[in-house]
Amino acid sequence: MDLQDLETTDLFRGASREEVAEMLRCLDAEVRRYQKGETILRLGDRTRRLGLVLSGGVTLEHDDIWGNRTVLGHVGEGEVFAETYACLPGEPLMVNAVAAGETRVLFLDVGQIFSGESGCLHQRVLVRNLLSITARKNLSLSRRSFYTSSKTIRGRLLSYLSDQAVLQGSSHFSIPFDRQQLADYLGVDRSALSNELSKLRREGLVRAKKNQFYLLKQEELL
Repeated sequence: MDLQDLETTDLFRGASREEVAEMLRCLDAEVRRYQKGETILRLGDRTRRLGLVLSGGVTLEHDDIWGNRTVLGHVGEGEVFAETYACLPGEPLMVNAVAAGETRVLFLDVGQIFSGESGCLHQRVLVRNLLSITARKNLSLSRRSFYTSSKTIRGRLLSYLSDQAVLQGSSHFSIPFDRQQLADYLGVDRSALSNELSKLRREGLVRAKKNQFYLLKQEELL
Protein backbone atom coordinates (compact mmCIF):
# COMPACT_ATOMS: atom_id res chain seq x y z
CA MET A 1 0.00 0.00 0.00
CA ASP A 2 1.27 3.46 -0.93
CA LEU A 3 0.63 6.65 1.02
CA GLN A 4 -1.60 7.99 -1.75
CA ASP A 5 -3.97 5.07 -1.15
CA LEU A 6 -4.60 5.84 2.52
CA GLU A 7 -8.08 7.23 1.96
CA THR A 8 -9.20 3.64 1.27
CA THR A 9 -8.32 2.53 4.82
CA ASP A 10 -10.73 2.50 7.75
CA LEU A 11 -8.62 5.08 9.59
CA PHE A 12 -9.00 7.69 6.85
CA ARG A 13 -12.43 6.68 5.56
CA GLY A 14 -14.42 9.72 4.43
CA ALA A 15 -11.36 11.95 3.95
CA SER A 16 -10.16 13.22 0.58
CA ARG A 17 -6.58 12.67 -0.62
CA GLU A 18 -5.82 16.32 0.17
CA GLU A 19 -7.24 16.00 3.68
CA VAL A 20 -5.20 12.84 4.27
CA ALA A 21 -2.03 14.68 3.20
CA GLU A 22 -2.83 17.47 5.67
CA MET A 23 -3.37 14.96 8.50
CA LEU A 24 -0.05 13.26 7.73
CA ARG A 25 1.70 16.60 8.12
CA CYS A 26 0.06 17.68 11.35
CA LEU A 27 0.35 14.24 13.00
CA ASP A 28 4.10 13.89 12.35
CA ALA A 29 3.76 10.87 10.04
CA GLU A 30 6.75 8.53 9.88
CA VAL A 31 7.24 5.31 7.89
CA ARG A 32 9.47 2.59 9.34
CA ARG A 33 10.48 -0.86 8.07
CA TYR A 34 10.83 -4.07 10.07
CA GLN A 35 12.13 -7.56 9.41
CA LYS A 36 10.21 -10.72 10.29
CA GLY A 37 10.27 -11.36 14.03
CA GLU A 38 11.41 -7.83 14.90
CA THR A 39 9.62 -6.24 17.84
CA ILE A 40 7.89 -3.01 16.82
CA LEU A 41 6.42 -2.10 20.22
CA ARG A 42 7.27 -3.88 23.44
CA LEU A 43 5.20 -4.79 26.48
CA GLY A 44 5.55 -1.95 29.01
CA ASP A 45 6.27 0.71 26.38
CA ARG A 46 4.26 3.92 26.33
CA THR A 47 3.33 5.53 23.05
CA ARG A 48 1.44 8.46 21.58
CA ARG A 49 1.59 6.94 18.09
CA LEU A 50 -0.60 4.35 16.47
CA GLY A 51 0.72 2.19 13.67
CA LEU A 52 -0.96 1.61 10.31
CA VAL A 53 0.37 -1.40 8.38
CA LEU A 54 1.33 -0.40 4.84
CA SER A 55 2.64 -3.86 3.90
CA GLY A 56 3.32 -7.14 5.66
CA GLY A 57 1.61 -7.77 8.98
CA VAL A 58 1.88 -7.46 12.74
CA THR A 59 1.20 -10.12 15.37
CA LEU A 60 0.02 -9.00 18.80
CA GLU A 61 1.45 -11.22 21.54
CA HIS A 62 1.59 -11.37 25.32
CA ASP A 63 4.43 -13.10 27.17
CA ASP A 64 4.17 -13.71 30.89
CA ILE A 65 7.13 -13.74 33.27
CA TRP A 66 7.57 -17.51 32.75
CA GLY A 67 7.79 -17.20 28.97
CA ASN A 68 4.31 -18.45 28.13
CA ARG A 69 3.10 -16.78 24.95
CA THR A 70 -0.47 -15.90 23.98
CA VAL A 71 -1.27 -14.60 20.50
CA LEU A 72 -4.07 -12.05 20.74
CA GLY A 73 -4.49 -11.16 17.10
CA HIS A 74 -3.06 -10.27 13.71
CA VAL A 75 -3.01 -6.85 12.04
CA GLY A 76 -2.95 -6.88 8.24
CA GLU A 77 -2.35 -4.34 5.51
CA GLY A 78 -4.43 -1.20 5.94
CA GLU A 79 -5.23 -1.99 9.59
CA VAL A 80 -4.01 -0.22 12.71
CA PHE A 81 -2.54 -1.25 16.06
CA ALA A 82 -1.70 0.46 19.38
CA GLU A 83 -4.57 2.91 18.81
CA THR A 84 -5.91 2.45 22.35
CA TYR A 85 -2.52 3.22 23.89
CA ALA A 86 -2.01 6.21 21.58
CA CYS A 87 -5.30 7.62 22.87
CA LEU A 88 -4.10 7.01 26.46
CA PRO A 89 -0.41 7.99 26.13
CA GLY A 90 0.50 7.25 29.76
CA GLU A 91 -0.83 3.68 29.69
CA PRO A 92 1.86 0.97 29.35
CA LEU A 93 1.38 -1.60 26.61
CA MET A 94 0.13 -5.01 27.72
CA VAL A 95 1.28 -6.67 24.48
CA ASN A 96 4.21 -6.96 22.11
CA ALA A 97 3.69 -5.92 18.50
CA VAL A 98 5.91 -8.14 16.32
CA ALA A 99 6.48 -8.03 12.56
CA ALA A 100 4.97 -11.15 10.98
CA GLY A 101 7.13 -10.70 7.87
CA GLU A 102 8.90 -7.85 6.10
CA THR A 103 6.66 -5.02 7.21
CA ARG A 104 6.24 -1.30 6.64
CA VAL A 105 4.39 0.74 9.26
CA LEU A 106 3.10 4.30 9.13
CA PHE A 107 3.18 5.89 12.59
CA LEU A 108 0.91 8.81 13.47
CA ASP A 109 1.05 10.87 16.66
CA VAL A 110 -2.68 10.82 17.41
CA GLY A 111 -1.92 11.31 21.09
CA GLN A 112 -1.74 15.03 20.45
CA ILE A 113 -5.41 15.03 19.39
CA PHE A 114 -6.50 13.77 22.79
CA SER A 115 -4.08 15.98 24.72
CA GLY A 116 -5.46 19.10 23.01
CA GLU A 117 -2.15 19.85 21.28
CA SER A 118 -3.29 19.15 17.73
CA GLY A 119 -4.16 21.89 15.30
CA CYS A 120 -5.31 19.33 12.75
CA LEU A 121 -8.36 20.65 10.87
CA HIS A 122 -9.66 17.17 10.08
CA GLN A 123 -9.26 15.49 13.46
CA ARG A 124 -13.01 14.85 13.72
CA VAL A 125 -12.70 12.34 10.86
CA LEU A 126 -9.93 10.51 12.71
CA VAL A 127 -11.78 10.47 16.03
CA ARG A 128 -14.93 9.09 14.39
CA ASN A 129 -12.98 6.40 12.55
CA LEU A 130 -10.95 5.48 15.63
CA LEU A 131 -14.18 4.92 17.56
CA SER A 132 -15.42 2.57 14.84
CA ILE A 133 -12.10 0.70 14.71
CA THR A 134 -12.05 0.31 18.50
CA ALA A 135 -15.58 -1.09 18.48
CA ARG A 136 -14.58 -3.72 15.89
CA LYS A 137 -11.48 -4.62 17.91
CA ASN A 138 -13.71 -5.21 20.92
CA LEU A 139 -15.84 -7.57 18.84
CA SER A 140 -12.71 -9.41 17.76
CA LEU A 141 -11.64 -9.91 21.38
CA SER A 142 -15.14 -11.15 22.19
CA ARG A 143 -14.88 -13.70 19.39
CA ARG A 144 -11.60 -14.99 20.80
CA SER A 145 -13.25 -15.49 24.18
CA PHE A 146 -15.88 -17.66 22.45
CA TYR A 147 -13.17 -19.72 20.73
CA THR A 148 -11.29 -20.37 23.96
CA SER A 149 -14.38 -21.08 26.09
CA SER A 150 -14.43 -24.74 25.05
CA LYS A 151 -12.60 -27.15 27.35
CA THR A 152 -11.39 -29.27 24.44
CA ILE A 153 -8.88 -28.53 21.69
CA ARG A 154 -11.32 -29.83 19.09
CA GLY A 155 -14.01 -27.50 20.34
CA ARG A 156 -11.71 -24.48 20.21
CA LEU A 157 -10.40 -25.36 16.76
CA LEU A 158 -13.80 -26.02 15.23
CA SER A 159 -15.27 -22.88 16.80
CA TYR A 160 -12.47 -20.77 15.29
CA LEU A 161 -12.55 -22.39 11.85
CA SER A 162 -16.33 -22.27 11.64
CA ASP A 163 -16.37 -18.59 12.52
CA GLN A 164 -13.66 -17.82 9.96
CA ALA A 165 -15.76 -19.50 7.27
CA VAL A 166 -18.72 -17.31 8.24
CA LEU A 167 -16.66 -14.11 8.42
CA GLN A 168 -14.99 -14.76 5.05
CA GLY A 169 -18.18 -15.99 3.40
CA SER A 170 -16.71 -19.26 2.18
CA SER A 171 -15.89 -22.75 3.43
CA HIS A 172 -12.51 -22.33 1.68
CA PHE A 173 -10.44 -19.63 3.42
CA SER A 174 -7.04 -18.63 4.75
CA ILE A 175 -6.05 -17.61 8.28
CA PRO A 176 -3.30 -15.14 9.30
CA PHE A 177 -1.52 -17.60 11.63
CA ASP A 178 0.98 -20.41 11.25
CA ARG A 179 0.49 -23.52 13.43
CA GLN A 180 2.41 -22.20 16.42
CA GLN A 181 0.61 -18.86 16.30
CA LEU A 182 -2.76 -20.58 15.97
CA ALA A 183 -1.97 -22.75 18.98
CA ASP A 184 -0.94 -19.68 20.97
CA TYR A 185 -4.08 -17.83 19.85
CA LEU A 186 -6.34 -20.67 20.97
CA GLY A 187 -4.34 -21.24 24.15
CA VAL A 188 -3.39 -24.86 23.42
CA ASP A 189 -0.25 -26.94 22.91
CA ARG A 190 1.02 -26.96 19.31
CA SER A 191 1.54 -30.73 19.14
CA ALA A 192 -1.91 -31.38 20.56
CA LEU A 193 -3.40 -28.95 18.04
CA SER A 194 -1.62 -30.68 15.15
CA ASN A 195 -2.85 -34.08 16.38
CA GLU A 196 -6.43 -32.84 16.56
CA LEU A 197 -6.18 -31.31 13.09
CA SER A 198 -4.88 -34.65 11.76
CA LYS A 199 -7.90 -36.38 13.29
CA LEU A 200 -10.25 -33.91 11.59
CA ARG A 201 -8.52 -34.59 8.27
CA ARG A 202 -8.87 -38.37 8.70
CA GLU A 203 -12.55 -37.94 9.57
CA GLY A 204 -13.02 -35.92 6.40
CA LEU A 205 -14.22 -32.80 8.17
CA VAL A 206 -11.35 -30.50 7.24
CA ARG A 207 -8.76 -30.17 4.51
CA ALA A 208 -5.76 -28.03 5.33
CA LYS A 209 -2.50 -26.95 3.73
CA LYS A 210 -0.40 -24.46 5.66
CA ASN A 211 -2.78 -21.57 6.41
CA GLN A 212 -5.39 -22.61 3.82
CA PHE A 213 -8.48 -24.46 5.11
CA TYR A 214 -11.48 -26.10 3.49
CA LEU A 215 -14.37 -27.18 5.69
CA LEU A 216 -16.44 -30.08 4.36
CA LYS A 217 -20.18 -29.94 4.88
CA GLN A 218 -22.16 -33.03 5.84
CA GLU A 219 -23.56 -33.55 2.34
CA GLU A 220 -20.04 -33.54 0.92
CA LEU A 221 -19.12 -36.50 3.13
CA LEU A 222 -21.88 -38.74 1.74
